[in-house]
Amino acid sequence: MEIESEMKQSRFGRICVFCGSSQGKKSSYQDAAIELGKELVSRNIDLVYGGGSIGLMGLVSQAVHDGGRHVIGVIPKTLMPRELTGETVGEVKAVAGMHQRKAEMAKHSDAFIALPGGYGTLEELLEVITWAQLGIHDKPDYVPCHERVASKLNWEMEQLGYTQEYDISR
Repeated sequence: MEIESEMKQSRFGRICVFCGSSQGKKSSYQDAAIELGKELVSRNIDLVYGGGSIGLMGLVSQAVHDGGRHVIGVIPKTLMPRELTGETVGEVKAVAGMHQRKAEMAKHSDAFIALPGGYGTLEELLEVITWAQLGIHDKPDYVPCHERVASKLNWEMEQLGYTQEYDISR
């Protein structure tokens, strides 16, 4: 059997992952970042992310890079001293600020996934959700739900206190 036929196929060529530049409070966050990176590789999907070499950003980017997929990191110049330590992986695009970072990440992505992070991760996610609501893009976005990736609807319903399971497909 050919190697290509063994790989899962995806309609996405590149997925943007929003996540923290810290490791997070739970080891399951780190596991999820590595698992997501390996899943992207298994589906032949490249990564677009925030450009940092530390924390969950570093883990997901390293997993994708180690799997032989292309990695594009987009990082504001002001964050480079704090979020780039040691070796970077893949292509790193330095931009002027956070607004340009989000625009560049969106431009190069076919879908968005958010892993655990801080206020910056939340802000990036909310911006792309807002862009979708305004019709600026129609790219799918997924957010964490009980330490796994789930749809935006599932996450919103969970935040409102509903416990019913929802289909994660869009």
